[in-house]
Amino acid sequence: MTTITARVPTARTGLIRDRSVFVDGIRTRYLEAGDGSPVVLLHSGEFGGRAEFSWEYVIPALAESHRVIAPDWLGYGGTAKLHDFGGKRARMMSHMRRTLEVLAIEGAHLVGNSMGATFLAKMAADPDLRLPAKSITLISGGGFMPDNAARRATLEYDCTREAMVRLLQALFTDPVWWTDDSYVDRRQAAATEPGAWEALAVARFRSPLEPPRTEFGQADDISYEDVRVPTLFLAGANDKLREPHYADGPASRAPNAKVVTLPGSGHCPNIERAPEVAELLLRFFKDTD
Repeated sequence: MTTITARVPTARTGLIRDRSVFVDGIRTRYLEAGDGSPVVLLHSGEFGGRAEFSWEYVIPALAESHRVIAPDWLGYGGTAKLHDFGGKRARMMSHMRRTLEVLAIEGAHLVGNSMGATFLAKMAADPDLRLPAKSITLISGGGFMPDNAARRATLEYDCTREAMVRLLQALFTDPVWWTDDSYVDRRQAAATEPGAWEALAVARFRSPLEPPRTEFGQADDISYEDVRVPTLFLAGANDKLREPHYADGPASRAPNAKVVTLPGSGHCPNIERAPEVAELLLRFFKDTD
């Protein structure tokens, strides 16, 4: 009897260009593909997170009709491994805003996954950080973020391969994503390259004068009422990092928002259900142009 081992899909990356630019002296890496009206993709924030992991299965379809830009956040991937002890998240968001200014991106459709989506929602609601968006799509972002076992698996990565497997189990529904050795190896290599673990783990260090605090298990403080552009929430029906129907509350507060839930997907439907996500995005872009 022949045993067939499931493998992750092969990404069509031949047309994706790997670029870098200096933004206020900070080396900033991004992926680029296609031509046309701009689409900006903001990746998730797990250990080893970077643009290609979040978007390699989505970019080819979007690039058939759009110019696609997928930057690495400050501290991630090929962007400089810097940490601002005075305000990490604020620095990351302001750096992303400046990156789009340097790249002369205007009137773009912006899409984020997980951390990228939550930061995108925060920026869309803040006039001082607002990005040049025609629309925003929040994939598994915004809303209440519970502090549960799956969340802790993403936070407690200790650079071992076993911990990477646990992290991937938290992100995905289909076991192929944590049983395919080549995929786990890619993720593990990215998470342990020089400076990668340190750039994320440094957020754990706090002054003894500061009270312990985490963003997880806290009330969602994003002012969705101030989001001015059409908004699409994409949620995975089997997301282990979220509570069921978490997006309904934020969507009900935004002036022009809707929710689509994808069955058979966890926290990253842009990876697990990439063809469906690309189709939904293209339809949403067309409706909001």
